[in-house]
Amino acid sequence: MPIAAFLGVALIGLIATSWFLNRDALRQAVEAQIRAVTGLDLVVSGTTEISVFPASYISFHDVGLKGGAAADPALAVDVLTANLRLLPLLLQRFEISDVMMLRPHIHVVRDAKGDSNWTPFISTIARTMKPGAENQVSFSEIRIQDGTLTYEDTGHQLTERLDDIDLSLAWPSISRSFAATGQFDWRGERVDGSISASDFIAALSGDRSGLKARLSSAPLKLAFDGTVANRTSLMMEGTLTVDSASLRNALRWTGQPPPGYGGFGRFALKARANLVGPSIALTNVNVELDGNVAEGVMTYANNGRQSLQATLAADSLDFTPYISTFRLLASGAHDWNRQLFDLNSLSTTDLDMRLSAARVTVGPTKLGRTAFGANLRGGALALSVGEAQVYGGIARGSFGVARTDAMADVKAQFQFTDVDLQACASELFGINKLSGRGNLSVSLVASGSSPFGLASSLDGTATLTGHDGAISGFNAEQLLKRLERRPLSGGGNFRSGSTPYDNLNVAVKFSDGIATAEDVRVEGPAARLTLTGTASVPAREFDLKGTASLTSAPNAAPGFDLPFVVQGPWDDPLIFPDPESLIRRSPASAPLLDAVKDRKTRDAVKSVLERFTGGGKAVVPEAAAPASAPAVGNAKAN
Repeated sequence: MPIAAFLGVALIGLIATSWFLNRDALRQAVEAQIRAVTGLDLVVSGTTEISVFPASYISFHDVGLKGGAAADPALAVDVLTANLRLLPLLLQRFEISDVMMLRPHIHVVRDAKGDSNWTPFISTIARTMKPGAENQVSFSEIRIQDGTLTYEDTGHQLTERLDDIDLSLAWPSISRSFAATGQFDWRGERVDGSISASDFIAALSGDRSGLKARLSSAPLKLAFDGTVANRTSLMMEGTLTVDSASLRNALRWTGQPPPGYGGFGRFALKARANLVGPSIALTNVNVELDGNVAEGVMTYANNGRQSLQATLAADSLDFTPYISTFRLLASGAHDWNRQLFDLNSLSTTDLDMRLSAARVTVGPTKLGRTAFGANLRGGALALSVGEAQVYGGIARGSFGVARTDAMADVKAQFQFTDVDLQACASELFGINKLSGRGNLSVSLVASGSSPFGLASSLDGTATLTGHDGAISGFNAEQLLKRLERRPLSGGGNFRSGSTPYDNLNVAVKFSDGIATAEDVRVEGPAARLTLTGTASVPAREFDLKGTASLTSAPNAAPGFDLPFVVQGPWDDPLIFPDPESLIRRSPASAPLLDAVKDRKTRDAVKSVLERFTGGGKAVVPEAAAPASAPAVGNAKAN
């Protein structure tokens, strides 16, 4: 009965309060509290709805919150509802318990100095939340439903927009913490987020405070656990983790053009982060990209232009995904690729990276211990290889690409020491006829808008020294011995077998895509070869002449010399001996060749050949032919 009596008295009090409530005083009190807490003036353009029982609240329609002399409201709300505390209301005291904003439109503007139109609000709420404040904040939660936020950074010419914001902001009066949880749409993706500060007053004042933040979306997940301060500039220190199923999609989503067309899939990063202003330094980095895992340090800055510095070490690296879409040769053909280069990615970011790995894979090429650096600045890319174990030897050198409009200016300087020539020549030049070990030095420059353009403008030099190998495609010793015995034996396959060598020397000069053999010598145990002529890099064809000689023993007669020709495509050239030299070496045909050169004997030989073959005579119809004609016809056929 006492409880029922108390409830009855409370009900009667609520009803009486609703009758005798001074609604103007309530409205003025709520507006004053909101102004005191936020530092923003409340401008109500619509109706006002007040309820005491069964729910105690006041709702303002078509509301604007302005700061100072700003023309546009920093916050415009379709419906702003302030829920009231019940017991103070019975005593004619109006205190807000929480605020709910339906369809708010939040406008944030930051000028070139870093000041914002929300700076007064942050300063005011930091002051009113301090213990003992004159107008201490009376409510501790704000809920946002179906909101919109627009952000303008006039200093960086940046504009962003968040839609469909559902958010809850809470700072319990019994603690100094702050928490915000909710969801919003950004660039077509739904983002779940949460943020909490261990000391909300310190965070608002710019002092050091603990901070935990989490953002989760389909393209990207990000989490931070550490501390934050913002006295003169934003400073954050703590553990940062980033995860993405596709870094390429995440970069597109954040407005960054992804480099190239291959790779940049699965990405994960965990590091100790130290952010100061627009720069972030990462230590104890553990990063994974496309299955490659590395450790080290990284630094990223965005001072009007993005720059990335990194020093990383890995057990194994696979660069195949990043070069898989780049083809020097046309697919399924033996011609250079004529597709134009896309050089836009060279102008978006500055890069300074140093990598080392125990194993490196680049397409079909397998490298051992490798250390190299990459520098990208002002549209110019420079790669330097300090040392790389490749083709069973050591490689050092540099490679540079500079962008000039749509053209690529390429420079390459490499030295390969004691490498497997078969693997090296096959992968670098598409030549599969060479084996052995040796040294290769290359210094080349080219300019073009496609691989074919580079091949057509190639200039530079290349030198090769080899030993203990072979040139496949023909056996010089067997061929020379056979032709020495029977120069006009004909038949035989000139494109089989291989020619072993003890020493190989090649010096080639490139000019406008034409390679000129300046010194090409092959010295074997039984034969020697020398070559002169040219090779077309754009056409990928040989046009060479050479001399093959049998190696004679000491104090022996000079060996057999045979001129020969090498013509045709690089991967399958034609190799055939000079026919005139073979005729001259034949005892039966050599006098005939000399006779043909003399005018008198040439006419006589020609007459004999015509009489033998019937050349020069008119064709006799078959019906009028003499009896011996069939025999002549048969002779011709034979």
